[in-house]
Amino acid sequence: MRNLNEEEIQKLRKFDFSKAKGFVEAEDVLSKEIGVQGSERRNEFNAKAQAWYYGEILRDRRKSLQLTQQDLAERIGKERTYISRIEKGETDMQLSSFLQIAEALNLKIRLEAVMV
Repeated sequence: MRNLNEEEIQKLRKFDFSKAKGFVEAEDVLSKEIGVQGSERRNEFNAKAQAWYYGEILRDRRKSLQLTQQDLAERIGKERTYISRIEKGETDMQLSSFLQIAEALNLKIRLEAVMV
């Protein structure tokens, strides 16, 4: 597999995939397979997806610092299996634990108000 050159990247950015044959909106797929926005099943799916997403961020950062799960666990006073479950998105951690792990990984957390 080769990398795209700048011209190919620009062409892709300008391409309107929504007009491509067989294109389906992600929302349509999610609504059909998981449930419509606001449904209990969709809310559960979204919560699990977010847990997985943040677990990926923490895992990638841990690895970039060349720390093992055990190293991180020792830094925050938890078991290695707890770190493993977080990285797999298998547990819903408390905000205090998230902040503790972020600090141990030298991550900066920023809250930003969004105007709607």
